[in-house]
Amino acid sequence: MAEAAASAAPAPAAPKLVLGVTGSIAAVKAIELMRLLQRRGWDVWPVLTACAAQYVAPLAFRALCGHPVPSGDFASQPAAALAAAPYGHLDLTGGAAAMLVAPCTANTLAKLAGGFAGDILSAAALSLEPGVPLLVAPAMNVRMWQHPATRANLDTLRRRGVHVIDPDTGPLACGDTGQGRLAPLETIAEAVSAVVGL
Repeated sequence: MAEAAASAAPAPAAPKLVLGVTGSIAAVKAIELMRLLQRRGWDVWPVLTACAAQYVAPLAFRALCGHPVPSGDFASQPAAALAAAPYGHLDLTGGAAAMLVAPCTANTLAKLAGGFAGDILSAAALSLEPGVPLLVAPAMNVRMWQHPATRANLDTLRRRGVHVIDPDTGPLACGDTGQGRLAPLETIAEAVSAVVGL
């Protein structure tokens, strides 16, 4: 009887991971990254910047994760959506075990370093509960990656305990070659698991 009761116990809920997607051409890899994270046991809750939503539709994420997928800034949200969830960025990160921004553009790195919260993704990052890890996987042109402003923003984030998954070196979408390619998806997924201990 005890064995039957034990086998009927519900499985533990999958840990919640907020996946931020920003406006890099590497955003087209974010659906595959989400599926990989789901296979590793994560309950993925995506949030997109307005630029990311031009590369890949929020509806594609929603169809595969089953959650609302906010995108853009607060002013662009339909009135009904704002009325239903006026604190959507807080709801998004509530109970999260981690947040990953992949790909993370130079613009979003700067927002995160400066504490700006003008769009839903950056507001969500700023509203993470204390102790919840934030990981970023940058992707950008090699010259942007090497720029002193980007290096300073990365230093600021690292000092705060943000986990940076460095980009790969190789051919870039613009035709240049150098460091700036989004890290391999398996590397990103493994880094998330290692940081959280999943």
